[in-house]
Amino acid sequence: MPSQMRQTIQSLNASHGCRIFVISLGDTKANFEQGRVGPWATTLDELARELNVLIFVSAGNRPPRGGTSVEQGVTQYPGYLLEVANRVCEPAGGANIVTVGALAHANGIGPQHEFDAHIQPITERDEPAPFTRTGPGAGGMTKPDFVDYGGTMVFDAVARRLQTAPHLATAGLITTNHDFLRQLLTSKSGTSFAAPMLANRAAQLVRRFPGASANLIKALLANSATVPEASTRRLLALDARDHSRVHGIGLVDTLRAAYSDDHRVVYFVEDSLELDHFAVYRLPIPIEFQTGGKRTIRVSLAYDPPVKRTRAEYIGTRMNFRLIRGCPVDHVFEYFRSRVGEGTDPPEMAGKYDCDLVPKKNARDKNTIQSASISFSADTTQYGGEYHLVVRCVGGWAMDQEIRQNFALVVELEHHAQVQLYARLRPRLRT
Repeated sequence: MPSQMRQTIQSLNASHGCRIFVISLGDTKANFEQGRVGPWATTLDELARELNVLIFVSAGNRPPRGGTSVEQGVTQYPGYLLEVANRVCEPAGGANIVTVGALAHANGIGPQHEFDAHIQPITERDEPAPFTRTGPGAGGMTKPDFVDYGGTMVFDAVARRLQTAPHLATAGLITTNHDFLRQLLTSKSGTSFAAPMLANRAAQLVRRFPGASANLIKALLANSATVPEASTRRLLALDARDHSRVHGIGLVDTLRAAYSDDHRVVYFVEDSLELDHFAVYRLPIPIEFQTGGKRTIRVSLAYDPPVKRTRAEYIGTRMNFRLIRGCPVDHVFEYFRSRVGEGTDPPEMAGKYDCDLVPKKNARDKNTIQSASISFSADTTQYGGEYHLVVRCVGGWAMDQEIRQNFALVVELEHHAQVQLYARLRPRLRT
Protein backbone atom coordinates (compact mmCIF):
# COMPACT_ATOMS: atom_id res chain seq x y z
CA MET A 1 0.00 0.00 0.00
CA PRO A 2 2.69 2.64 0.82
CA SER A 3 4.42 2.24 -2.56
CA GLN A 4 1.11 2.32 -4.43
CA MET A 5 0.08 5.42 -2.49
CA ARG A 6 3.37 7.16 -3.28
CA GLN A 7 3.11 6.39 -6.98
CA THR A 8 -0.53 7.51 -7.19
CA ILE A 9 -0.08 10.80 -5.34
CA GLN A 10 3.11 11.68 -7.23
CA SER A 11 1.41 10.92 -10.55
CA LEU A 12 -1.71 12.99 -9.81
CA ASN A 13 0.39 15.89 -8.55
CA ALA A 14 2.69 15.86 -11.58
CA SER A 15 0.09 15.33 -14.30
CA HIS A 16 -2.88 17.29 -12.93
CA GLY A 17 -1.38 19.60 -10.32
CA CYS A 18 -3.47 18.02 -7.55
CA ARG A 19 -2.72 19.66 -4.21
CA ILE A 20 -5.40 18.14 -1.97
CA PHE A 21 -5.77 14.42 -1.31
CA VAL A 22 -8.23 12.56 0.91
CA ILE A 23 -7.35 9.14 2.34
CA SER A 24 -10.52 7.66 3.84
CA LEU A 25 -8.83 4.35 4.48
CA GLY A 26 -7.18 2.76 7.48
CA ASP A 27 -5.58 -0.44 8.67
CA THR A 28 -7.22 -1.43 11.95
CA LYS A 29 -5.00 -4.51 12.23
CA ALA A 30 -1.74 -2.57 12.21
CA ASN A 31 -0.72 -2.37 15.86
CA PHE A 32 2.16 -0.12 16.87
CA GLU A 33 3.20 0.95 20.34
CA GLN A 34 1.91 4.35 21.40
CA GLY A 35 3.81 7.17 19.73
CA ARG A 36 4.96 5.02 16.77
CA VAL A 37 3.57 4.86 13.24
CA GLY A 38 3.90 2.48 10.32
CA PRO A 39 5.36 2.76 6.80
CA TRP A 40 2.05 3.97 5.36
CA ALA A 41 1.92 7.05 7.61
CA THR A 42 5.61 7.71 7.00
CA THR A 43 5.11 7.62 3.24
CA LEU A 44 2.25 10.13 3.43
CA ASP A 45 4.28 12.39 5.73
CA GLU A 46 7.20 12.33 3.30
CA LEU A 47 4.94 13.13 0.34
CA ALA A 48 3.23 16.01 2.14
CA ARG A 49 6.66 17.59 2.73
CA GLU A 50 8.25 16.75 -0.63
CA LEU A 51 5.32 17.84 -2.83
CA ASN A 52 3.93 20.67 -0.66
CA VAL A 53 0.48 19.08 -0.71
CA LEU A 54 -2.39 18.65 1.75
CA ILE A 55 -3.24 15.06 2.69
CA PHE A 56 -6.39 14.61 4.79
CA VAL A 57 -6.72 11.26 6.54
CA SER A 58 -9.78 10.00 8.41
CA ALA A 59 -9.11 9.11 12.05
CA GLY A 60 -10.87 5.76 11.65
CA ASN A 61 -14.04 4.22 13.09
CA ARG A 62 -14.75 1.77 15.89
CA PRO A 63 -18.13 0.77 17.34
CA PRO A 64 -18.51 1.73 21.02
CA ARG A 65 -16.70 -0.84 23.16
CA GLY A 66 -15.89 -2.71 19.97
CA GLY A 67 -19.58 -3.53 19.50
CA THR A 68 -19.66 -6.06 22.35
CA SER A 69 -21.84 -4.15 24.83
CA VAL A 70 -24.33 -2.12 22.84
CA GLU A 71 -26.09 -0.59 25.87
CA GLN A 72 -22.79 0.92 26.95
CA GLY A 73 -22.75 2.84 23.70
CA VAL A 74 -25.20 5.12 25.52
CA THR A 75 -24.36 4.69 29.19
CA GLN A 76 -20.55 4.87 28.90
CA TYR A 77 -20.38 7.64 26.29
CA PRO A 78 -18.03 9.51 25.87
CA GLY A 79 -15.55 7.68 28.13
CA TYR A 80 -14.98 4.78 25.74
CA LEU A 81 -13.63 7.17 23.10
CA LEU A 82 -10.35 7.27 25.06
CA GLU A 83 -9.87 3.49 25.25
CA VAL A 84 -6.52 2.21 24.03
CA ALA A 85 -8.31 0.12 21.40
CA ASN A 86 -9.89 3.31 20.09
CA ARG A 87 -6.63 4.99 19.07
CA VAL A 88 -6.40 6.42 15.55
CA CYS A 89 -5.53 3.68 13.10
CA GLU A 90 -2.69 3.60 10.59
CA PRO A 91 -1.96 5.94 8.77
CA ALA A 92 -3.89 8.58 10.77
CA GLY A 93 -1.12 9.06 13.36
CA GLY A 94 1.28 10.77 10.94
CA ALA A 95 2.90 14.15 11.58
CA ASN A 96 2.54 16.07 8.29
CA ILE A 97 -0.87 14.77 7.29
CA VAL A 98 -4.10 16.35 8.56
CA THR A 99 -6.07 13.85 10.65
CA VAL A 100 -9.84 14.36 10.84
CA GLY A 101 -12.20 13.04 13.50
CA ALA A 102 -16.00 13.15 13.41
CA LEU A 103 -18.69 15.24 15.06
CA ALA A 104 -22.35 14.25 15.16
CA HIS A 105 -24.45 16.27 12.72
CA ALA A 106 -27.60 15.65 14.81
CA ASN A 107 -29.04 13.16 17.30
CA GLY A 108 -29.85 10.81 14.42
CA ILE A 109 -33.55 10.47 15.23
CA GLY A 110 -35.87 11.63 12.49
CA PRO A 111 -39.61 12.39 12.65
CA GLN A 112 -40.53 8.72 12.22
CA HIS A 113 -38.84 7.81 15.53
CA GLU A 114 -39.28 11.05 17.45
CA PHE A 115 -41.76 9.56 19.92
CA ASP A 116 -40.46 5.97 19.96
CA ALA A 117 -39.40 5.14 23.52
CA HIS A 118 -37.16 2.28 22.38
CA ILE A 119 -35.00 4.52 20.18
CA GLN A 120 -32.46 6.44 22.24
CA PRO A 121 -29.91 8.94 20.91
CA ILE A 122 -26.27 8.86 21.99
CA THR A 123 -25.34 12.35 20.83
CA GLU A 124 -26.75 15.72 20.00
CA ARG A 125 -25.44 17.98 17.25
CA ASP A 126 -21.78 19.06 17.59
CA GLU A 127 -20.92 16.33 20.10
CA PRO A 128 -18.19 13.78 19.28
CA ALA A 129 -19.46 10.97 17.08
CA PRO A 130 -19.63 7.71 19.09
CA PHE A 131 -17.48 5.85 16.54
CA THR A 132 -14.67 8.40 16.07
CA ARG A 133 -11.14 7.33 16.99
CA THR A 134 -8.83 9.43 19.16
CA GLY A 135 -5.15 10.22 19.70
CA PRO A 136 -2.37 10.52 20.43
CA GLY A 137 -0.38 10.20 17.23
CA ALA A 138 3.30 10.00 16.35
CA GLY A 139 5.58 11.08 19.18
CA GLY A 140 2.62 11.85 21.42
CA MET A 141 1.32 14.67 19.23
CA THR A 142 -2.36 15.62 19.36
CA LYS A 143 -4.56 13.69 16.95
CA PRO A 144 -7.00 14.24 15.36
CA ASP A 145 -5.94 17.69 14.18
CA PHE A 146 -9.53 18.77 13.44
CA VAL A 147 -13.08 17.44 13.43
CA ASP A 148 -15.93 17.77 10.97
CA TYR A 149 -19.40 16.30 10.57
CA GLY A 150 -19.53 12.55 10.05
CA GLY A 151 -22.89 11.29 11.32
CA THR A 152 -23.83 9.47 14.52
CA MET A 153 -25.41 6.30 15.97
CA VAL A 154 -28.57 5.60 17.99
CA PHE A 155 -29.49 2.77 20.35
CA ASP A 156 -32.42 0.54 19.40
CA ALA A 157 -33.55 -1.23 22.59
CA VAL A 158 -35.92 -3.62 20.80
CA ALA A 159 -33.35 -4.84 18.30
CA ARG A 160 -30.58 -4.53 20.93
CA ARG A 161 -28.23 -2.93 18.46
CA LEU A 162 -26.68 0.40 17.58
CA GLN A 163 -28.28 1.74 14.43
CA THR A 164 -26.50 3.96 11.93
CA ALA A 165 -26.69 4.89 8.27
CA PRO A 166 -27.62 3.62 5.76
CA HIS A 167 -30.02 1.40 7.76
CA LEU A 168 -31.19 4.50 9.63
CA ALA A 169 -30.81 7.32 7.14
CA THR A 170 -31.21 10.15 9.65
CA ALA A 171 -28.11 8.94 11.51
CA GLY A 172 -25.89 9.72 8.53
CA LEU A 173 -24.94 12.32 5.97
CA ILE A 174 -26.44 12.46 2.50
CA THR A 175 -23.90 11.42 -0.13
CA THR A 176 -23.77 9.90 -3.59
CA ASN A 177 -24.30 6.16 -3.88
CA HIS A 178 -21.68 3.92 -5.47
CA ASP A 179 -24.57 1.90 -6.96
CA PHE A 180 -25.94 5.01 -8.67
CA LEU A 181 -27.97 3.14 -11.29
CA ARG A 182 -30.12 1.70 -8.53
CA GLN A 183 -30.17 4.80 -6.30
CA LEU A 184 -28.39 8.10 -6.86
CA LEU A 185 -28.17 9.26 -3.23
CA THR A 186 -27.73 7.44 0.06
CA SER A 187 -26.85 8.14 3.69
CA LYS A 188 -23.57 7.15 5.36
CA SER A 189 -21.71 7.70 8.63
CA GLY A 190 -18.02 7.70 9.52
CA THR A 191 -14.84 9.69 9.75
CA SER A 192 -14.44 8.76 6.09
CA PHE A 193 -17.04 11.45 5.40
CA ALA A 194 -15.65 14.00 7.85
CA ALA A 195 -12.27 14.02 6.07
CA PRO A 196 -13.59 15.16 2.66
CA MET A 197 -15.80 17.73 4.41
CA LEU A 198 -12.67 19.37 5.82
CA ALA A 199 -10.81 18.92 2.54
CA ASN A 200 -13.58 20.92 0.86
CA ARG A 201 -13.04 23.75 3.33
CA ALA A 202 -9.32 23.65 2.56
CA ALA A 203 -10.07 23.74 -1.17
CA GLN A 204 -12.02 26.97 -0.67
CA LEU A 205 -8.93 28.47 0.98
CA VAL A 206 -6.69 27.29 -1.86
CA ARG A 207 -9.04 29.01 -4.30
CA ARG A 208 -8.85 32.19 -2.19
CA PHE A 209 -5.03 31.96 -1.86
CA PRO A 210 -3.83 29.99 -4.91
CA GLY A 211 -0.16 30.58 -4.14
CA ALA A 212 -0.37 29.49 -0.52
CA SER A 213 1.78 26.65 0.73
CA ALA A 214 0.29 23.62 2.42
CA ASN A 215 1.67 24.95 5.70
CA LEU A 216 -0.20 28.23 5.29
CA ILE A 217 -3.49 26.49 4.51
CA LYS A 218 -3.08 24.33 7.63
CA ALA A 219 -2.27 27.38 9.76
CA LEU A 220 -5.32 29.24 8.43
CA LEU A 221 -7.52 26.22 9.17
CA ALA A 222 -6.13 26.04 12.70
CA ASN A 223 -6.58 29.74 13.37
CA SER A 224 -10.27 29.57 12.45
CA ALA A 225 -11.11 26.35 14.31
CA THR A 226 -13.07 26.30 17.55
CA VAL A 227 -14.42 23.52 19.71
CA PRO A 228 -18.25 23.57 19.67
CA GLU A 229 -19.81 24.35 23.05
CA ALA A 230 -21.86 21.15 22.88
CA SER A 231 -18.67 19.10 22.57
CA THR A 232 -17.01 20.92 25.46
CA ARG A 233 -20.02 20.33 27.71
CA ARG A 234 -20.25 16.64 26.84
CA LEU A 235 -16.57 16.05 27.59
CA LEU A 236 -16.65 17.71 31.03
CA ALA A 237 -16.71 14.29 32.69
CA LEU A 238 -13.30 13.51 31.18
CA ASP A 239 -9.91 14.86 32.22
CA ALA A 240 -9.50 18.27 30.57
CA ARG A 241 -6.06 17.20 29.31
CA ASP A 242 -7.72 14.50 27.20
CA HIS A 243 -10.26 16.70 25.43
CA SER A 244 -7.96 17.53 22.52
CA ARG A 245 -7.45 13.79 21.91
CA VAL A 246 -11.11 13.71 20.87
CA HIS A 247 -11.63 16.95 18.94
CA GLY A 248 -8.15 18.32 18.18
CA ILE A 249 -8.18 22.06 17.51
CA GLY A 250 -11.87 21.91 16.63
CA LEU A 251 -14.28 22.63 13.78
CA VAL A 252 -13.08 24.97 11.01
CA ASP A 253 -14.93 28.16 10.03
CA THR A 254 -13.96 28.76 6.39
CA LEU A 255 -15.07 32.39 6.21
CA ARG A 256 -13.14 33.20 9.37
CA ALA A 257 -10.08 31.51 7.90
CA ALA A 258 -10.23 33.41 4.61
CA TYR A 259 -11.16 36.96 5.59
CA SER A 260 -10.64 39.70 8.16
CA ASP A 261 -13.58 41.90 9.14
CA ASP A 262 -14.05 45.30 10.76
CA HIS A 263 -13.24 44.22 14.32
CA ARG A 264 -11.00 41.24 13.54
CA VAL A 265 -7.66 41.37 11.71
CA VAL A 266 -5.72 38.35 10.43
CA TYR A 267 -2.01 38.52 9.61
CA PHE A 268 -0.06 35.69 8.00
CA VAL A 269 3.48 34.99 6.85
CA GLU A 270 5.33 32.12 5.17
CA ASP A 271 8.97 31.76 6.09
CA SER A 272 11.80 29.33 6.81
CA LEU A 273 14.42 29.00 9.53
CA GLU A 274 17.77 27.31 9.80
CA LEU A 275 17.83 24.67 12.48
CA ASP A 276 18.58 25.93 15.96
CA HIS A 277 17.63 29.50 14.99
CA PHE A 278 14.75 31.81 15.85
CA ALA A 279 12.81 34.70 14.31
CA VAL A 280 11.08 37.64 15.96
CA TYR A 281 7.97 39.20 14.40
CA ARG A 282 6.66 42.61 15.43
CA LEU A 283 2.93 42.67 16.21
CA PRO A 284 1.41 46.18 16.28
CA ILE A 285 -1.19 46.71 19.02
CA PRO A 286 -3.28 49.87 18.46
CA ILE A 287 -4.49 51.88 21.44
CA GLU A 288 -8.07 50.76 20.71
CA PHE A 289 -7.00 47.17 21.37
CA GLN A 290 -5.51 47.98 24.77
CA THR A 291 -8.80 48.95 26.47
CA GLY A 292 -12.55 48.69 26.12
CA GLY A 293 -13.78 45.16 26.73
CA LYS A 294 -12.77 41.65 25.78
CA ARG A 295 -9.93 41.28 23.28
CA THR A 296 -8.29 38.13 21.96
CA ILE A 297 -4.98 37.40 20.26
CA ARG A 298 -4.69 34.01 18.58
CA VAL A 299 -1.54 32.53 17.06
CA SER A 300 -1.28 29.44 14.82
CA LEU A 301 1.83 27.73 13.45
CA ALA A 302 2.17 24.92 10.91
CA TYR A 303 5.34 23.25 9.68
CA ASP A 304 6.36 20.03 7.90
CA PRO A 305 9.37 18.35 9.53
CA PRO A 306 11.40 15.54 7.97
CA VAL A 307 10.42 12.14 9.37
CA LYS A 308 12.05 8.74 9.92
CA ARG A 309 10.21 5.88 11.57
CA THR A 310 13.51 4.11 12.33
CA ARG A 311 14.59 6.93 14.65
CA ALA A 312 13.77 7.05 18.35
CA GLU A 313 12.17 10.44 17.67
CA TYR A 314 9.96 10.33 14.59
CA ILE A 315 10.25 13.98 13.50
CA GLY A 316 13.64 15.59 12.81
CA THR A 317 12.85 19.17 13.86
CA ARG A 318 10.58 20.88 16.35
CA MET A 319 9.12 24.37 16.30
CA ASN A 320 7.33 26.47 18.89
CA PHE A 321 6.29 30.07 19.49
CA ARG A 322 6.08 32.52 22.37
CA LEU A 323 4.21 35.84 22.51
CA ILE A 324 6.16 38.53 24.38
CA ARG A 325 4.79 41.87 25.60
CA GLY A 326 6.18 44.87 27.46
CA CYS A 327 9.79 43.92 26.69
CA PRO A 328 12.23 45.95 24.51
CA VAL A 329 12.95 44.16 21.25
CA ASP A 330 16.72 44.27 21.86
CA HIS A 331 16.20 42.40 25.12
CA VAL A 332 14.02 39.82 23.35
CA PHE A 333 16.73 39.15 20.76
CA GLU A 334 19.47 38.96 23.35
CA TYR A 335 17.47 36.63 25.60
CA PHE A 336 16.74 34.06 22.90
CA ARG A 337 20.12 34.44 21.17
CA SER A 338 21.94 33.61 24.39
CA ARG A 339 19.99 30.35 24.65
CA VAL A 340 20.51 29.03 21.13
CA GLY A 341 21.75 25.44 21.27
CA GLU A 342 20.32 24.63 24.69
CA GLY A 343 18.22 21.73 23.45
CA THR A 344 14.56 21.18 22.70
CA ASP A 345 13.09 22.78 25.83
CA PRO A 346 12.08 26.34 24.87
CA PRO A 347 13.49 29.09 27.10
CA GLU A 348 11.07 30.91 29.34
CA MET A 349 11.04 34.64 29.94
CA ALA A 350 9.83 36.30 33.11
CA GLY A 351 6.09 35.89 33.62
CA LYS A 352 5.42 39.61 33.24
CA TYR A 353 6.70 39.43 29.65
CA ASP A 354 5.46 36.01 28.53
CA CYS A 355 1.80 35.97 27.44
CA ASP A 356 0.05 32.99 29.03
CA LEU A 357 -1.39 31.42 25.90
CA VAL A 358 -3.96 28.60 26.03
CA PRO A 359 -3.43 25.68 25.42
CA LYS A 360 -0.29 25.77 27.53
CA LYS A 361 3.19 25.26 26.09
CA ASN A 362 3.49 21.61 27.10
CA ALA A 363 0.17 20.76 25.46
CA ARG A 364 1.02 22.21 22.04
CA ASP A 365 4.80 22.10 21.52
CA LYS A 366 4.82 18.48 20.27
CA ASN A 367 2.41 19.26 17.44
CA THR A 368 3.18 20.22 13.84
CA ILE A 369 -0.06 22.24 13.78
CA GLN A 370 -0.25 24.49 16.83
CA SER A 371 -2.83 27.08 17.85
CA ALA A 372 -3.14 29.06 21.08
CA SER A 373 -4.78 32.27 22.27
CA ILE A 374 -4.97 34.77 25.09
CA SER A 375 -7.89 37.05 26.01
CA PHE A 376 -7.83 40.33 27.91
CA SER A 377 -10.56 42.32 29.59
CA ALA A 378 -8.42 44.58 31.79
CA ASP A 379 -6.45 47.60 30.59
CA THR A 380 -3.12 46.56 28.98
CA THR A 381 -1.70 49.97 28.07
CA GLN A 382 1.28 49.38 30.37
CA TYR A 383 2.62 46.85 27.84
CA GLY A 384 2.77 49.40 25.02
CA GLY A 385 1.76 49.32 21.38
CA GLU A 386 4.02 46.54 20.17
CA TYR A 387 4.18 42.84 21.07
CA HIS A 388 6.75 40.40 19.70
CA LEU A 389 6.15 36.88 18.46
CA VAL A 390 9.18 34.61 18.77
CA VAL A 391 9.27 31.51 16.56
CA ARG A 392 11.98 28.97 17.35
CA CYS A 393 13.22 26.01 15.28
CA VAL A 394 15.03 23.32 17.26
CA GLY A 395 17.03 20.74 15.34
CA GLY A 396 16.86 17.10 16.34
CA TRP A 397 18.42 14.39 14.22
CA ALA A 398 17.90 16.64 11.16
CA MET A 399 20.78 18.85 12.35
CA ASP A 400 23.08 16.67 10.24
CA GLN A 401 21.17 17.47 7.02
CA GLU A 402 21.79 21.25 6.84
CA ILE A 403 18.19 22.01 5.90
CA ARG A 404 15.92 24.99 6.42
CA GLN A 405 12.54 24.31 7.97
CA ASN A 406 9.58 25.86 6.16
CA PHE A 407 6.66 27.10 8.22
CA ALA A 408 3.61 29.37 8.16
CA LEU A 409 2.37 31.66 10.89
CA VAL A 410 -1.09 33.21 11.32
CA VAL A 411 -2.02 35.82 13.93
CA GLU A 412 -5.52 37.12 14.65
CA LEU A 413 -6.48 40.17 16.71
CA GLU A 414 -10.17 40.36 17.62
CA HIS A 415 -11.96 43.05 19.62
CA HIS A 416 -15.31 41.73 20.80
CA ALA A 417 -16.68 45.25 21.33
CA GLN A 418 -16.82 45.80 17.55
CA VAL A 419 -13.97 48.35 17.53
CA GLN A 420 -12.84 49.18 13.97
CA LEU A 421 -9.51 47.36 14.13
CA TYR A 422 -9.09 46.68 10.42
CA ALA A 423 -9.18 50.35 9.43
CA ARG A 424 -6.60 51.15 12.11
CA LEU A 425 -4.14 48.35 11.35
CA ARG A 426 -4.20 48.10 7.56
CA PRO A 427 -2.17 51.32 6.97
CA ARG A 428 0.50 50.08 9.39
CA LEU A 429 1.05 46.99 7.25
CA ARG A 430 2.10 49.21 4.36
CA THR A 431 4.86 50.97 6.28
